[in-house]
Amino acid sequence: MRITGIEVINLHFSYPNGRGFCYAGGTVTGRVTSLIRISTDKGLEGLGSAYSHPDLVRIIIEKHLQPHLLGSDPLEIERHWDKMYQLTRWYGRKGVAMSALGGVDIALWDLRGKASGLPLYKLLGGEQNTVPAYASGLLWQDDLSLLEKEATRYRSRGFRRVKMRLGRSEAYDLAAVEAARRGVGRDGEVIVDGSHRYTLDTAERVGSFLASQKVFWFEEPFPPEDIDNYAALRARVAVPLAAGENDFGAQGFRELLRSNAVDIVQPDACRAGGVTECMRIGRMAGQAGVRVAPHTWSDAVALTANAHVAAALPNSITVEVDQTGNPFIEDLLQEPLNIKDGLLHLSDEPGLGIELNRETVKRLAMDSHLLVPEGNYSDLIFGANHWSTPPPYEVSHLDKETKV
Repeated sequence: MRITGIEVINLHFSYPNGRGFCYAGGTVTGRVTSLIRISTDKGLEGLGSAYSHPDLVRIIIEKHLQPHLLGSDPLEIERHWDKMYQLTRWYGRKGVAMSALGGVDIALWDLRGKASGLPLYKLLGGEQNTVPAYASGLLWQDDLSLLEKEATRYRSRGFRRVKMRLGRSEAYDLAAVEAARRGVGRDGEVIVDGSHRYTLDTAERVGSFLASQKVFWFEEPFPPEDIDNYAALRARVAVPLAAGENDFGAQGFRELLRSNAVDIVQPDACRAGGVTECMRIGRMAGQAGVRVAPHTWSDAVALTANAHVAAALPNSITVEVDQTGNPFIEDLLQEPLNIKDGLLHLSDEPGLGIELNRETVKRLAMDSHLLVPEGNYSDLIFGANHWSTPPPYEVSHLDKETKV
C-alpha cells in the first residue's frame, strides 16, 4: 500500500450573531480546525486532525511534508514520524509544526487500524472500549444561576464531571465553583481551569478553597512558561494540578515531569505530535507517577484519537468533550459521540472507527484559496479589533484598590 495524496480541509464556523461564549480571552466569535485526509492506492483513507493556525497547517502538510511521503508505505508510522520531525525541526519542535505532523500521524494510525482490521485502542495495547469523559463548558456568566443550570444540564446529557473556567476575580471564582457544585450534585465532580490568571499567592488561596470543595483538578493557574510557579504551588495545595494543552512533544512534557510541576498532564494528539507522541508522553508520565487526561478543544476526530490513546494508557483518567455548541464536535461525525453514564464509548470498527458527515464538512469547509476570516476563535485571534485584554484580576481579601 502506498500514499497517493494528503489533503488538508480547514473548517470554520461563526456563532450566531458572532457572539459565542465569554472568558479571559474575550468574546469568541467562531471556531476553526483542520482535518487531514490521506489517500492510498488500495482505496483506504486515513483521517486526522490538527488544531493550530489553519493556513500554516495547510502549507506545512501539503507543501512541505506531502512530497516527502508520497509513494511511501503508510504503515511505517514510526519512520514517518521521525522523518517529519527532522524535516520541521529547524522551524518546529513546538507549535504549528508539531501539530501539523501530529495530524498526519493520527491519519496514519487510522490507516494502520483499517489495514489490520483492529480499532486503534487495541492496536495501542488497550482492552476496554470505554473512557471516562467530562463536559467542558461553564464559561464566564454574570448570572451565576446560569452556571448552576448549565452544570445540571450536563448531568442530563450523561456526564458526571464538568469543567469550568475561572480567572475573573477571586470573589467570582469562589462563588462560581459553589454554583457549579450545586448544579452537578453531590455525586458529581467539578474541574477548574484557571485561564493563566493567577499569581502564586492568589493561586494558593484559590487552590486551598478548591481542595476544600473536592475539585477534581486545578488546571493552568499560570501560563505554560511558568513551570517554577507550578512546582511551588504543587507543594502548597492539596488539589491536583494539571497542565499540558499548551505544550508540544515529549521534550515539553519532560520538563513538566522533571520539575514535579503537575499531578496530571494533558497532551492533545492534534497539538502535541499525534498518537505516536502522546503514547510516549503517557508512558513517560506513568513512569513518573503522573496521570494523563488528554485535552481536546477542536473537533470530534481529535477527540476520538485522544480517547483511543486514553483507552490504551493505564494511567489515563478522562477525556474532554466540548459543550459550547461546537458543530465540529456535535455534527462532524456520521454517528454522534456515544456518551452514557459518564463514559465515552468507542467503536470497535477498524482504526478510529468513525466516518465524517459529508454534509457537515461541505457546509463548514473553507475554500482552499481563502485565508481564515478575522475573528476570535478561542485560542486564535485574527484581526486587531478582536483582541481584548481582560480586566485585572481582583482579589477579595485585600483592599479594594489592590489588583494582581
